Parts: sequence; structure tokens; C-alpha cells
Amino acid sequence: MNISRLGKKSFASSRAGALTVAAAAGAAATAVWVEVRARRAERENPPEGDFIDIDGVRVHYVLRGEGPPVVLLHGNNVTQADFSASGLLDRLAKTHQVIAFDRPGYGHSARPRDRLWHPTAQAALFHTALARLGIEQPVIFGHSMGTMVALAMALDFPADVRGLVLAGGYYYPSLRVDALLTAPVALPVLGDAMRYTVTALSARAMLDGLVKGMFAPKEVPVNFLPTLSREMLLRPVQLRANAEDAAFMIPAARTLCSRYGELKLPVTLIAGADDLVVDVKAHSTRLHSELPHSELQVVPETGHMVHHIAQDAIVAAIDKALTASDAPPVSQPQQSE
Repeated sequence: MNISRLGKKSFASSRAGALTVAAAAGAAATAVWVEVRARRAERENPPEGDFIDIDGVRVHYVLRGEGPPVVLLHGNNVTQADFSASGLLDRLAKTHQVIAFDRPGYGHSARPRDRLWHPTAQAALFHTALARLGIEQPVIFGHSMGTMVALAMALDFPADVRGLVLAGGYYYPSLRVDALLTAPVALPVLGDAMRYTVTALSARAMLDGLVKGMFAPKEVPVNFLPTLSREMLLRPVQLRANAEDAAFMIPAARTLCSRYGELKLPVTLIAGADDLVVDVKAHSTRLHSELPHSELQVVPETGHMVHHIAQDAIVAAIDKALTASDAPPVSQPQQSE
């Protein structure tokens, strides 16, 4: 028997075991740290609005102002506080009744695992919430992923939506690298472990770059992250919501785009000409070409967060939809670039 070889094997085995124990301990410590920061973030950033329970889902919303109703639906990676940071909520509330929802899993809204939260399911949730709140025939403004939820509401409940104003939207199935990269985070068990360890750390490292890309070529407003709270955006529940929504984007777009011809209500599409997140021609321009009664405004020198820049156009489009007759115009409006 080779005593030296046995000793080397024993040492290697012991070392591997020690490394495994150390890695497990490190992961456990990271998970505790992530949970503590998440709970602290929720305490330091209490809900701005109220809650409504819809089929066991606790939905957070902010309701402001009086006048014709407008619903605001935010995109991925943010919360309804994005509309406060942009000033759009305050501006609309001067002359409208405005309701901004935290979509499931974002901000202070729950995201139970008893159903799949694709855009159609989110649309049904908000349709019920609006009915319970007594809000009838609003114009819906959606940004980014919120545009898909807005479209699903208009397609499934056409009599209950007055018009759509859609900004920076993803409307047709196309390759999304972000969906591929975040897919594991959406999985049960594996995703849970990742969101409390490696993804929690990587998301913190990448957040500033992600936000810069959303606003490019404009600078990130100084009040953006302080208003939304970095730690609220990095909680495990929101990382799961982001990952699941990204995973649903391609199949949801495939389903929704087959129905766009059913839309008869006023639709205004607004996009940043320099959007690095969603290709304007492949999505906004294409949808505009398929909807004869739509309008398209492409805002120069503006990126994905177009609602922070083009608020005059957004408010004008909302007011136009609110005052439009039931029959949409048949002429093709002029595209602005």
C-alpha cells in the first residue's frame, strides 16, 4: 500500500470538504444579509398609497387627483414610484384622477406563486381592482413591460378601456438576451437560492449600469434612485418578478400580437429614438403600421425612459384619448420624428 498516496487523497478530500462547508456558510451568511436589507428597505420605504385584496393578492396603489381617470403601469426593474420620480404622477393629478399600481412582486404588491403572472393575468388583476375601486373606462398609460399589460387589458376588456398611451413598448416576439440570462432566477428552488446569494450580489454590482442604459443618451436624474430606493429594487421578491416577467415577454408578445387587429380604441405610441432596451423600428414603428388609427411619436435624443422626457406628448395623448369619440379616426396620423 502506498501510504504517501493515501495521505494525499485524504488531505485533498479534507480540503474539499472544508471548502464546501466554507461555501455553504458564506452562502447562508449572504442570505441572512440579503433578508435583513430587504426588511430594512421595506421599513424605511413604507407604502405611499393604499392596498386592495384581489383574489388573495395584496395590491398596492397610489390614487391621486380628481377628473378623468388615468391608470399608470410601470415597467420591469422599477416600481410605481418611477412615476413620482419622473413627475408624471404629480402633473397628471392636477387635472385627472390618477391611479398608479405596483405590479405583482414590485414595490409593495404581493406576487403569490399560485399562478403564472404573465401580462394577461396581471391585466385581469388590475381590471378587477379598477372595478372594485369604481374607476370606469380609464385611459391606460403603460411603459415598457407595462405596455404588454395595458394591451392585454384593452384586448380582454375592450369596453372598459378608453384608450392606450404606450411608451417604450415591446410588442413582437424577438430574441431577448436579458430573458435568457435571468431565466434561472425565475425557477423555484434554484432561483430562490440565487436570489439570496449570487444574483443578490451581481444585481447590486450591475444596477448603476442598468439604470444608465435605460436613460441613455440622457443622464440619470439625480432623484431617480433615491426616490425608488436602491434596496427596494434589489429585494429577492422583486428580482423574482423581474426574472419571471422577462421570461414571459417572448411568449406573451407572440400571443398578443396575433390579436392587435382587434384594437379599435385610440392608441398612441411614444418611443425614444435612441432606446437601447427595445428596438423602436421592430416594435413601435411596426405596431403603428398595423394599427391604422394609431399615432406614433419618436422622440429624438431620448432613450427607454421616454416618460421622463416627453411628458407634454404623453399628457396630450391621454387627453386626446379621453375626449375621443367612440369611433376612432380612420385616417393615418402623421408620424413625428
